[in-house]
Amino acid sequence: MSQETAPRKAVIIGAGPVGCLTAIALAKQGWLVDIYEGRPDLRLPSSKSAAQQRSINLAVSSRGISALQAIDPGASDRFLNAAIPMRGRMIHDLQGRQQSQAYDRNGQCINSIDRALLNEDLLEEAVRVPGVKVFFKHKVLSIDFDTKNVSAKSDTGEDLTVPFDFCIGADGSYSIVRRQMMRVVRMDYQQTYIPHEYLELRMPAGPSSEPNGEPTFLLDPHHLHIWPRHSFMLIALPNKDKTFTCTLFAPTSEFERLDSREKTLKWFEANFPDALPLIGEEALLRDFENNPRSALITVKARPYHYKDRGIIIGDAAHSMVPFYGQGLNCGLEDVRVLDLLLRKYEVDPAFHPAAGQEDTRLARALHVYSETRYEDLITISDLAMDNYTEMRHSVTTPAYLFRKSLDNILYYLTAPGASLVRPEELNARAAAQQEPFPATHPAGWLPLYTMVTFRPDISYATVRRKARRQGDILGYATWAAAAVTVGTLGITCAHLWRRFRGSPSAA
Repeated sequence: MSQETAPRKAVIIGAGPVGCLTAIALAKQGWLVDIYEGRPDLRLPSSKSAAQQRSINLAVSSRGISALQAIDPGASDRFLNAAIPMRGRMIHDLQGRQQSQAYDRNGQCINSIDRALLNEDLLEEAVRVPGVKVFFKHKVLSIDFDTKNVSAKSDTGEDLTVPFDFCIGADGSYSIVRRQMMRVVRMDYQQTYIPHEYLELRMPAGPSSEPNGEPTFLLDPHHLHIWPRHSFMLIALPNKDKTFTCTLFAPTSEFERLDSREKTLKWFEANFPDALPLIGEEALLRDFENNPRSALITVKARPYHYKDRGIIIGDAAHSMVPFYGQGLNCGLEDVRVLDLLLRKYEVDPAFHPAAGQEDTRLARALHVYSETRYEDLITISDLAMDNYTEMRHSVTTPAYLFRKSLDNILYYLTAPGASLVRPEELNARAAAQQEPFPATHPAGWLPLYTMVTFRPDISYATVRRKARRQGDILGYATWAAAAVTVGTLGITCAHLWRRFRGSPSAA
């Protein structure tokens, strides 16, 4: 095979789920793929213990599943077998009462899965694909996009220069690829820390109902459990071993006040009285003392690419707060969109442009990705922040419950079955139309959560535009209902007052 016909090399920085799925996609198109990861191989026992110190649960929904199915159907099937479906939210009030709020009237679910399990599965799949190599404990130091070289240091201290034809940054919120790309691209960039943090807690499995039997769940495993407390909240997601991973989100100032064991227990007992005995006092205190508090960050950037030479995807391009459960889903969707555009513009992995020249097809595909994906990514980042207010506060208010009920009534009357979009159906339509989001004008009334979570054929930007129009209608309806209620109450009071004044006993 001559140099002119040999496959070109794509270098991916980051071996997380997004990086691994990108490697699979590019290798299946015919690229040679090298993945460089600064951390050790996560499949090693020594890596697994470190992973327990950070969030180990993911809530994967239709967008992520559709992306997996488009690139690697086998991984999609294995994921569904390993996941626990959650049909809705379970709201816990201060008295320990529970209220179920279904996610979708057709019974569709989001899925709780162990982060490491998904990452390991995609990593195993990637290394099995011909043409993919993974280099762990290799720290990237710099990237020269003009000479197409990555400078890295191996775990043995060796300095390496790695040539590439196409570089993909899937290396997270603090991306070295993004920082290096800023040297050659006039990139608009915004990084925001919100004044809240999160802490991981663990709820153990319950005792077996039979001698020597399997352990049990202490809470209903088919719900995402939420303890909304206005300015902070606790959530719990189920694991296959019958435990729950709990995450406490709170303002930094709130955490700072919990500077002793006694204060922590009193605060937790006052705010989460039904969760405390399930977690256990000693386990709670141990997690507070040993698990790190982590920051919540939003990253926005534009553009995402440089010529035909590099692109950033996943958290490297659009880190968001986790309150819509779309961070990973969105990152996996990035891969599906990029894969489709590379195919649409017929990018040839074996085409080697002359020295100093660009691959115009690849440059065009990356440019279209940057231009069309930007509005979607800004939209879901903003929606994720908005959903924090909903989860920790709005879900308990009468106005929210009224709007949600009206939302569902209109959904039922105008769009029967409209949320049922199977991944295979989406991917077939997207391939046929060469458009990642075929539903550009979705019909009927669709709740915002349904569109974001269960309609991967609708882009995030289209979701927001449709939701705003529907929100205006809901707002008018809420005001009208309030006016009718106040008017009815006023008429009733006036009637009672007239009867009271006309009563003989009123004299």
